Amino acid sequence: MNQTTILSAIVITCLIFSGCAAQVRQEQLDHFIHVHADKVRPLAKQASLASWDAAVSGKAEDYDRTSELSLKIRWIYSNPHDFEFLSDAKKSSLIVDPVLRRQLNVLYNAYLSNQIEPELLKEINDLGVEIEKNFSVFRGTIDGDKVTDSRIKHILKTETNSAERKKAWLASKQVGPVVAGDIIRLVKLRNKAARKLGFDNYHTMSLATGEQDVEDIDKVFDELYKLTNLPFAQLKADLDKILAANCNIGVAELMPWHYHDPFFQETPLVYEIDLDSYYKDKDIKDISVKFYASIGLPVESIIEKSDLYERDGKNPHAFCTDIDKAGDVRILCNLKNNETWMETQLHELGHAVYDKFHDPQVPWLLREPVHPFTTEAVAMFFGRLSRNPAWMQKMLDLSDEQRADIEKVADKYARLKQLIFARWAMVMYSFEKQLYADPDQDLNALWWKTVEKYQFVRMPSGRDEPDWAAKIHFAIAPCYYHNYMLGELLASQLHNHIVTRVLGLQSDEGVSYVGEKQAGTFLKEKVFHAGSLYHWNEMIRRATAEPLNPEYFVRQFVK
Repeated sequence: MNQTTILSAIVITCLIFSGCAAQVRQEQLDHFIHVHADKVRPLAKQASLASWDAAVSGKAEDYDRTSELSLKIRWIYSNPHDFEFLSDAKKSSLIVDPVLRRQLNVLYNAYLSNQIEPELLKEINDLGVEIEKNFSVFRGTIDGDKVTDSRIKHILKTETNSAERKKAWLASKQVGPVVAGDIIRLVKLRNKAARKLGFDNYHTMSLATGEQDVEDIDKVFDELYKLTNLPFAQLKADLDKILAANCNIGVAELMPWHYHDPFFQETPLVYEIDLDSYYKDKDIKDISVKFYASIGLPVESIIEKSDLYERDGKNPHAFCTDIDKAGDVRILCNLKNNETWMETQLHELGHAVYDKFHDPQVPWLLREPVHPFTTEAVAMFFGRLSRNPAWMQKMLDLSDEQRADIEKVADKYARLKQLIFARWAMVMYSFEKQLYADPDQDLNALWWKTVEKYQFVRMPSGRDEPDWAAKIHFAIAPCYYHNYMLGELLASQLHNHIVTRVLGLQSDEGVSYVGEKQAGTFLKEKVFHAGSLYHWNEMIRRATAEPLNPEYFVRQFVK
């Protein structure tokens, strides 16, 4: 046998050995994943149901059950032997099957963030649930009387007496001192866990395990800050004149309670047309059901299991939950017949259809949105329609004259909304990043310094209260808020692609999406079906022919 033949035999042997090794390792991983899914799936469903029960009832026993089940799941993900197996598989380069490799990445990140000793894991879990419970059942008071979140927002939207507005705003902040100490304690516990895993703090770890990078997110927010500074300043100057006139005060006297929600994250409806007036005699629920049916994304089964109206003890906010990754999707709202809740209903159902229409052939582990910001993008895509004149005309049966009236202010409202929200998202991202970097600093002062920088809203004289802690996201959705802004960017990219490529239009003028089943089909087939089968930027590229591109948002709302 000559040397060439010997070398060829060696190469063939190595290839065969390598192929066999890869096959064995992949079979081992596939077995691990099936065993893992069989173990986690029933617990995850029980935990989702318990969390749902807690949100709609406010009962302590339901929150205790949620905490118990959440901890059981986290214990599974904290198993060091399983994590070692996944780490070895990830390092081996033997997992060549793309679906297996994707599941490996998802599992590895989930296990990594839970490699915490049992005592610390339990403490973090229990404290988080306790804070969520306190938020859900707390009601602020005005002149000694308890008020709902909706009541506070109604006062801030309609009251012209500054003293009464101030009382409502202060009531919205009363939960802050109740939960602030626990939130700081929770931040420190999360940081302790993250540092043991080699991260500088929990904020950095959360982004890394969510397939994001702090530097990349910083660049996006820094660029948006520069691009929006002047446009926001100009729009806010005009807005401030209107708000001051409504309350018969000077612009220099404006305080945080003169805006139309507790954090100045929503758009005051102050222009010559009040959009709420078009919704006050309508049924928000029925409108949403009819619209989603018109684009081929029926939501009746979602609505049937949802909880839509306000009552004592119930979570006062709104959310969507996928109970079992098998079709049991629900939303929680506290509906009122106004534009804000029309937007919220469309938004939450956007999350819901994303969850409902995953391809059932996708492995259970990947049957979820590829990233939090991609499901936010879909929710925002639909939520924007509540102020779209063409959509309002078709869904509310308005006349051409009424539509023309709305068109006078629609663009101003849309632009103001996006700029206000972008600046608010900057507050949340910047503050939370600094919160985890140093939770012992003067957080009350940091909060107002951040608010003044990004929102141009002045701190009330002598104010030294944990107003930041009144924002529930710091407790129950840590290091998440930047995803809302990324969602807005992707919503504009999806909108542009659907208008120009799917519907084949030259512009979005007059686009309502009502009855456009092509739009629903595109979202279902190109976004929803894949679940988490691909990395988020690969999913976006496959759907829109390019990765995430902020230019579409800037073009739509900033320039």
